[in-house]
Amino acid sequence: MVTLILFVLIFGVVVISHEFGHFLLAKANGIHVIEFSVGMGPNLFSFQKGDTKYSLKLLPIGGACMFEGEDGLNEKEDGEDHSGSFLNANVWARISTVLAGPVFNFILGFIIAFIMVNLIVIRDPVATEIVDGGAAQEAGLQPGDRILSLNGSKIHLYEEIQLFTLTYRGGNVTVQYERDGVKGTITLTPKYDESAGRYMIGISNADFVQLSGLDCFRYSWYEMRYCVTMTWKSLAMLVQGQVSRQDVAGPVGIAVNVVGKTYESTKDYGWQNVLVNMLNITLMLTVNLGILNLLPIPALDGGRLVFLIWEAITHKPVPPEKEGMVHFIGLMFFMVLMVFLLFNDLVNIFG
Repeated sequence: MVTLILFVLIFGVVVISHEFGHFLLAKANGIHVIEFSVGMGPNLFSFQKGDTKYSLKLLPIGGACMFEGEDGLNEKEDGEDHSGSFLNANVWARISTVLAGPVFNFILGFIIAFIMVNLIVIRDPVATEIVDGGAAQEAGLQPGDRILSLNGSKIHLYEEIQLFTLTYRGGNVTVQYERDGVKGTITLTPKYDESAGRYMIGISNADFVQLSGLDCFRYSWYEMRYCVTMTWKSLAMLVQGQVSRQDVAGPVGIAVNVVGKTYESTKDYGWQNVLVNMLNITLMLTVNLGILNLLPIPALDGGRLVFLIWEAITHKPVPPEKEGMVHFIGLMFFMVLMVFLLFNDLVNIFG
């Protein structure tokens, strides 16, 4: 029951943030919002306020902010006032309204990251220990060296080093470091660690930093940057076929294998530990939702932005019926995908 409650809360916060972005910009741009809903499926509860219906639906796995005239749907009868139609709004007003959903996901992510860095201590990318016989030792790194970049990618958190080695696919790595205020550069080749099941550069870290003042804002940005990088690299691995079926999860898998197992493994360490881990899951989900919705795929915000940007460039809108058909096909694809993810989650849990 606790797992279900936590899952609903986490998904609810992420979905409401996204849809509220659409809602707020629609209202600001004079676009009529037909319905603002959280969840999918049958209605559990709804009420009408002004000209907008607010709904809570049975399945906590999505939401919607439906506009008058979007995709040629929900249009008022002829002779009625169409000034609030999505299609009649300025193209830049429509772009900002569609873009607002993902943007609000990133705003939520930064707020969560700020809360997290004020609740926990941060690990700086400092080599507090050099592994005997490891690549770092052979290349000449020493305890106390701060890693500044790997292959040109700036490093601000120790977790970014771990992410780099997790996605390492061979070749030499150029490491820029700082020792006693002096910068240096070395080249090393990570070694495969059988126990870890991946390549390692041969350093460990136990250098925890308690943040204060403006550092909290800076490290909140670093946490956001880390989540965005992780999402992009995970998507790349998925496209390249480097992610197995067991590594893919839908809503049920997230609820059981991510939220549930994280709660069970942290509850004995106190509420603050549970809170930080649930915030971390929320941060990853909201960043993932923001990025996924910016992909140029039909039915997603990114797919809608492609049509709107085309209209802004050519000054010729795509007929709403044709655009609506494209998004409908995309929606059918995602319905099939949801069925696959549900089946995959059940196999991973009970298989």
